[in-house]
Order: sequence, then structure tokens, then C-alpha cells
Amino acid sequence: MRAPSFALLALALGLSGCAGLPDQKLAREALKNGDTATAERNFRQLAELGYVDAQLSLADLQLASGTPQDLEKAEQAYRLAMDESPRAKARLGKLLVGKPNATPDERHEAAELLNQAFAAGEVGSLMSLVMLYLQYPQDFPGLNVQEKIATWRQQGHPQAELAQILFYRTQGTYAQHLGEIERICQNLIAQETLCYAELATVYQMQDKADARNQLTTRMMAGYRQGSVPPQRVDNVALVLADAELGKPDENQAKELLETIAPSYPAAWVSLARLLYDYPALGDSDTLLTYLENGRAAALPRAELLLGRLYYEGKLVPADPRKAEEHLRKAAASEPTANYFLGQIYLRGYLGDIYPQQALDHLLSAARAGNLNADFALGQMFSQGKGIRPDLVSAYVFSQLALPKDTPQATDLAREIAQQLTPAQQARAEQLLREERQARGNAWQSVAALDAQTTPQGRIAP
Repeated sequence: MRAPSFALLALALGLSGCAGLPDQKLAREALKNGDTATAERNFRQLAELGYVDAQLSLADLQLASGTPQDLEKAEQAYRLAMDESPRAKARLGKLLVGKPNATPDERHEAAELLNQAFAAGEVGSLMSLVMLYLQYPQDFPGLNVQEKIATWRQQGHPQAELAQILFYRTQGTYAQHLGEIERICQNLIAQETLCYAELATVYQMQDKADARNQLTTRMMAGYRQGSVPPQRVDNVALVLADAELGKPDENQAKELLETIAPSYPAAWVSLARLLYDYPALGDSDTLLTYLENGRAAALPRAELLLGRLYYEGKLVPADPRKAEEHLRKAAASEPTANYFLGQIYLRGYLGDIYPQQALDHLLSAARAGNLNADFALGQMFSQGKGIRPDLVSAYVFSQLALPKDTPQATDLAREIAQQLTPAQQARAEQLLREERQARGNAWQSVAALDAQTTPQGRIAP
């Protein structure tokens, strides 16, 4: 769509009393600060005037929301603009990479679009392309992803350096390459603020407190100067609070989040999660206040954590109906919300068991990477809880839950496998291959990276 005519633009300015471009600047500033409601309102006004850039920015917000309706709208907008915009090609490719139940044809289209966008200067499309190759290797037989990344690195593409780090994550070799990751990000940190979170991760794993403190000092100086977005401060705070990476520094994480929260609403939810994980940092009233601030900014993560509190009866009285209400608001974009909803319906917390609703939500969570949902589905089909027992389906989901690496998951998978007849075993193995192919091989690692590097970081069960 072309930009609006001068006459139409003049009419719009006369009616609104303010210029279109300042509105777009306001929208981008609001988006930078995590105020998606203000950003969407301004982008929508400009999009209705015909500005392609605003239409794409609005589609980006719809893509981030993750609801089926918004994804459909975003795809339509990208397709309308892709002939004249490499950015639209890059975004459409990214959408198709993450599209639920995407077909092999759609994934091949995504690869073509991302390659075209990258060639046209949309350097950010390279990471999505690498994710696609890693997640669905069966769709690109004969492609050596490491060789592709090495070629891009030799050509001097900075994004290829980050792609190498992604490759290490998905292959489970991140810890074996800490020195290289540190060198990559020390060289790139001035231009790729994502490297703050990577370096914080490296220093946490190496227990280098001094290096980490120097890093956070530099980051906050950049934040105050406007060169480091608040999202990166949030990312680093989450790394510092992660006990799985090393000795956590929850107090410094809290300090960082409190600094950015007044102008970056997503940090309120991160603060609430911090108090959830480390109750000594604050009382329940403070945590609930943080969540209300997040809900005021329409953040699904806030609804998710509040729903979880009501589900567990932790810090607030257990209330399954309130849990359901808040979790439903988060379910479109937060897989964990579907897991808890599935448990509510499966366990009869609302007064009765609702097997179909349980199955729908647990399956949605499982296919988005929630191993606990796979485990619950394995139990559901093996025990016949509200449904007819189905050992073949039970086998599929119990096998998919094995990466949980818990005695319960191991025992469930073994018990189910022992009950299968040879014919059932053959059928189950076939279905398991099909389910794994549909999900992709590297979805867990890709989801983990996405959680670390976006303001919609997941809240795991």
C-alpha cells in the first residue's frame, strides 16, 4: 500500500492537531519502554492512514501477541507488503518459522523469504534462518548448519557470531565453549546489546563475580545514556537470578529491575517472579503490587503468574476459578498457562473433570515445549483419567517427557513400554517419529534462547 496522498495527510493533521511522524516516534518510544498498548494505538492510527512502515510495526505487535487471530492478521499484512519491503519478507519468514503446525511447504517458504531478506540487507533474518535449519533438519536434508555459520562468519556478518552461540545452545555444548562465547560477545557488545545477557551467563557459569559486576556497571551506564534498552537489563537480571547457572545474586537482580521498572512495565513481572522465587526479598503484598502494575500494562506474563498463585494457593488463598480466569488471559502467548489450565481441568479442581479441555490445553503446552505437559498427557492416557486408556498415545507422550530427566518420567515411560504388544509398539514408534518431526528437533533450546532474549520470558512450572 502506498503512503497517503498529501491531501489526505493534511486532513488527518487538521483533525488530530499533531503530525503523523511524531506519532510514529511516540509509538516506537513506547514500544522500547514496553508500553505495547500506547505503541499499538499510535501504530494503528498511522496504519489506517496507509503508512506501510506503521502497518508492519502493527503486524509485529500482532506477531508478538501470539494469538491465532493476531497471527493471521500479521501474516496477511506481511504478505501484502513483501513485494516492496525486505522487512516484510523477514517478518513473514519469522512468522512461518514459529507458526503452530506449519507444513514443510511453509517452512521451505520461510527459508526462501529469510534468505531473500538477508541478501537485501535485513541482517536480523539470519538468526531466524538458523533457528529454522536447526529446528527442522529433516526439511533441509544435506544442509550442514555449522558449515553455513562458518561461511557467514568468514564473510564478516556479526549476526553469524550470535548464530554460532545459538548453535552451541541447541547442541547442548554451550558450557564447552564459554571462552569463545566470551570473546565473541566482548567484540560485539558495542553493537549487539544481546551480548550483555550472554556475557552475564558466561560469568555466572564461571563464577566470575568481578567480571560480572564490571559488565553490569557498563550496562547501566549504557542504559542511562540510552544506548542499552531496558529489555537487556531485564535479561541480565533474569540471568543473575537463575540458580541453575551458578550462585545467584538475587539482590543485584532486584536492584536492576527496580531501576528500569517505572519506565519498562515488563520489569514489574520480572520483579514479581523474583519475589516468588526468593520470598526473603519482599512480602506478598509487594509481589501482588508488582503484578498489578504488570496487569495494568496488559502483560500476559502477569496474568500467568497471578493465575499460578491462585492455582497453587501460594501467597494467596487457592481459588481455581480465579486461577482459570487469569490463566485464560495468558494462554494465547504463554504455553505454561495452558499447562496449568490442563491440570485444573484434568484434576477436577472446578468440581468435575473436563477431559477434552484438559487434553486441548495440555497438548498445546506440550507442542510449545512444556515437558511437564507431555508427562501429564502420558499419565492421562495411561490411567484413562476421564478418557479411554490409550497405551499407544501414552507411550508417545511419556517418551517425549523423558528429557525431564526425573525418576517419575523414567518410571512412567518404562511402565508403559512394558505393557505394549509388538503391534502397539510399532504403531507407537511411528506416531512418536511423526510427533517429533512436527515439533522439530531443537525446539526446547530455541524456546530457551527466546525466553532469555525477549521481554516475554517464560514462567516455567
